[in-house]
Amino acid sequence: MFRIERTGDHVEMAFGGKLHSEGMKDVLDEFAARCEGIEGGTMLYRIEDFQLPSAGAVMVEFSRLPGLMRQILQFRRVAVLADESWIRKASEWEGRLLPGLEVRGFPLHDEDGARKWLREGE
Repeated sequence: MFRIERTGDHVEMAFGGKLHSEGMKDVLDEFAARCEGIEGGTMLYRIEDFQLPSAGAVMVEFSRLPGLMRQILQFRRVAVLADESWIRKASEWEGRLLPGLEVRGFPLHDEDGARKWLREGE
């Protein structure tokens, strides 16, 4: 399951379940289309019912990594909502590797806190 919505320079993405190669292609294609033209955007990324993707899905993601990095760097702040603390921590760690991008993890129930943090950077 995935859903991506865009309003101005703000993207909301929800993801859950297990992805296989075709599903990963669909997610990345839609993400690229929705991110087109964003500069200094914000993203609210909700991860529910996380399951590791299939090996094929991981290969699809790796094959598109350069483009995916360009798209991610169109954002200045990303709030990750997830119940699993390791997902929140891993997301924050990844954010430290990308200049100009702030990533903060929030528990799934703290959507208000995540939205407030995204607005603080405006």
